Amino acid sequence: MYFRSFHGPLGSHQVSLEQLSERYAEHNRVERGAGFVFAGPERVELFRRYVAGPGRNVLDLGCRDGALTQAYAGGNEIVGVDADREALAQAQKLGIETRWADLDDALPFDGAAFDVVVAGELLEHLRDPRRVVSEVLRVLRPGGTFVGSVPNAYRLKNRLRFLGGRKPENDPTHLQMFAPHDLRALLDGFEDVQLHLIAGRLVPLHARLFANDIVFSGRKPS
Repeated sequence: MYFRSFHGPLGSHQVSLEQLSERYAEHNRVERGAGFVFAGPERVELFRRYVAGPGRNVLDLGCRDGALTQAYAGGNEIVGVDADREALAQAQKLGIETRWADLDDALPFDGAAFDVVVAGELLEHLRDPRRVVSEVLRVLRPGGTFVGSVPNAYRLKNRLRFLGGRKPENDPTHLQMFAPHDLRALLDGFEDVQLHLIAGRLVPLHARLFANDIVFSGRKPS
């Protein structure tokens, strides 16, 4: 069984995929609930636009129960990957082919196998986001699309929390924090990188300060 390192308040120890699954299943039940999609309407619209189709082979990394996946599944072939085995069982009921895996490990797919790779609210949970991005480049076909999203970690709300002596993020499963420039650096191997700062009533006033989420896309060079 594959093991990963986990750094927590009690120090560093090894966590198996089974333990990781149990941890995320509990977190998703308590904090999210079935069918939850953060920044739902805006993310659905953007993801559907970038995935497009029909007839596309799509790899959905961190698909959970398929709540967002179903928005762009119609007419496409979807493979969903997640560490939460309980959530994957729900995704299967939507007709999504699933793989149970730790996404800090190498992806269990051949190179150039997919037209689109999706990573919605995933990168902030990984120990090494650069590794999964390099894996995305490997499994994408030339000209293929990478689309995903991360929380806007440096929004005003989080900055005020930090100034008040509190952690900017209170989600214990978040291991990374991203600003727009961090995403651009992470997507350095992609062409035509697009960032959309979304979700927040005051976004029109100052997107970087008031957006709750960042949707990104990029294209693998042909």
